[in-house]
Amino acid sequence: MGILELYLAEQSQHLLDGDSMRRSEVAYMRIKDALQHAGLEPGEPLSEPQLSKMLGISRTPVREALQQLAQEGLVQVIPGRAVTVASRSVQDVLDVIHMRSLLEPQLARLAAESASEQQRKALGDCMDEMEAALAPDDYPAWSKADVIFHETMRKACPNPLLGETVVMLRNRVHHLAKTDSRRNPARLTACTAEHRRIVDAILKRDGKEAEEAMRDHLMILRENMVNKLI
Repeated sequence: MGILELYLAEQSQHLLDGDSMRRSEVAYMRIKDALQHAGLEPGEPLSEPQLSKMLGISRTPVREALQQLAQEGLVQVIPGRAVTVASRSVQDVLDVIHMRSLLEPQLARLAAESASEQQRKALGDCMDEMEAALAPDDYPAWSKADVIFHETMRKACPNPLLGETVVMLRNRVHHLAKTDSRRNPARLTACTAEHRRIVDAILKRDGKEAEEAMRDHLMILRENMVNKLI
């Protein structure tokens, strides 16, 4: 049983909880979650029939989910040939990080100024979970907290388009950044500290500090990705 099959098997208990969700939406959420947390490598093939079997649903909603994930840049569809976990050229990665460096510091500033008390608490809880995951080297737990962190930042931004754009950009190269962090405990610890600085600024409602902390984090991310890819 492969990594993807194991991961989806663990999640299958909750697959069809609630009839309000369309099966394509369920397939989208489960496959996306696996792409973010199951440790799949760029270029790894994804079989539509196998995914359908693992998820226990027909191929049509799986195909629709893969098409949506392709639009978000998480998978690559080669017509008539294959679907794979998305891989990126060096230039692709640099372009995405450049766009994030232009937009995400502004998102952090707006989040610091506009986040609700519930959202601030959620960010604080995410940091507690990230830090707790460091000692046992529990990367899956860290990664899930990181996803919640970015989703909470998106929701805290009063400009929905800005928030959605930043998350979309992050998802395009997230699998490359997480591969580096998963194999580099020192980098994971440093990355956690960078997140903590951002969250502390948001909790203090210090927009300027949140903006600077996010800009510094993205600069370090760029340096690490360049060292990894070149």
